[in-house]
Amino acid sequence: MVSPDQSPAYVPVTSVSVGEDGTLSLEVSTISARYEGRPNAECTRIEGHLLQGGGKFKLNLEKIGGVAAPARPQTPTPPFLYREEQVTYTNEAAGNRLAGTLTLPQENGPFPAVLLISGSGQQDRNEEIFGHKPFHVIADHLTRNGIAVLRVDDRGIGGSTGDVLEATSADFASDAEAGVTYLRTRNDIRAGAIGLVGHSEGGMIGPMVAVERDDIAFLVLLAGVGIPGDELLYRQAALLARAGGAGEALVAANRKMQEELFQLLREEFDRRKVRNKSKEILTRHLGDTANAQLPSVTSAWFQYFVNYDPAPILEQVACPVLALNGSKDLQVPARENLEAIAAALEAGGNKDVETKEYAGLNHLFQHCEKGTVGEYATIEETFAPEVLEDMATWIERQASHHDR
Repeated sequence: MVSPDQSPAYVPVTSVSVGEDGTLSLEVSTISARYEGRPNAECTRIEGHLLQGGGKFKLNLEKIGGVAAPARPQTPTPPFLYREEQVTYTNEAAGNRLAGTLTLPQENGPFPAVLLISGSGQQDRNEEIFGHKPFHVIADHLTRNGIAVLRVDDRGIGGSTGDVLEATSADFASDAEAGVTYLRTRNDIRAGAIGLVGHSEGGMIGPMVAVERDDIAFLVLLAGVGIPGDELLYRQAALLARAGGAGEALVAANRKMQEELFQLLREEFDRRKVRNKSKEILTRHLGDTANAQLPSVTSAWFQYFVNYDPAPILEQVACPVLALNGSKDLQVPARENLEAIAAALEAGGNKDVETKEYAGLNHLFQHCEKGTVGEYATIEETFAPEVLEDMATWIERQASHHDR
């Protein structure tokens, strides 16, 4: 299946079944979803619901001629005012190949450079979602301002290889390190002026890389995580549920289910036991939709994230940090996370820190009304221009402090 509003990528349907009453059931385990519907009287469409994330969403299926591409005016189109190279390199520690796009200013180098690090889930080099290509937009803006940018397909997607099923944020940090190592091999890149720009989970991974290496010149955290993973998931679920119209009873019930799951994930690390006990919890709370949720909540990535506290790593970050977020971010709430990031950096003695909360921006840094995930697709803007400008100005200032 493919959801054109979200991504052009095809998502495999895990199983298809038709009941005696004509009910069509589709299991899509990779996105923890299930669809159930029945043909209408005229057999012109299938009417039903998508079950995902504890929610039930009306969704009718019918055959159409095609889908018009949504308007995305910020997506860069050629001819570009800079050079573009398709590159590949290897993460020697993990043995996987990574493929990406490196954009370089037209002038003679060497140039300061940034590596873009994507958020959770399998993302392509543009971090494409709902037809938006935020990493392409960021790369275009920064490169036109004299900064080389490397954006890369996540392991297991596009041109990149590597294990995904058992991968955690630590593995993605290893991939990011390989990107920095690659940039340092190039004569057209200033080895002393390489920084990281991470979005969402990428804003959690960036500090992990900066602590492991002493050659990261600066960090930009876009909607980066500052509070423990379990606390973030509690807040995220409640905010999204309320924004979607859920009552307080449903919010409380979901919190109870999360508490049971997270306690299990903090105490049990045998994969078989985690799966069996998680299924018991999910079935008790979700009934028939439990199987759709099971793959995501029992993954190695999810267990790692639930148990991860970014504070100890942030306290060790010594390079300059710019942390940005939007006031209407419902996935990584701005105030709590920006304050936690600033506090941890201060506790570690890092005095070169700037944070900023932008009024009216969502998790993708779009100007919005509600901040809901469903709203992302309806907004033509991909990335707020004022954030692009602030980022470029700050990075240029940091780069000017490092050797040429």
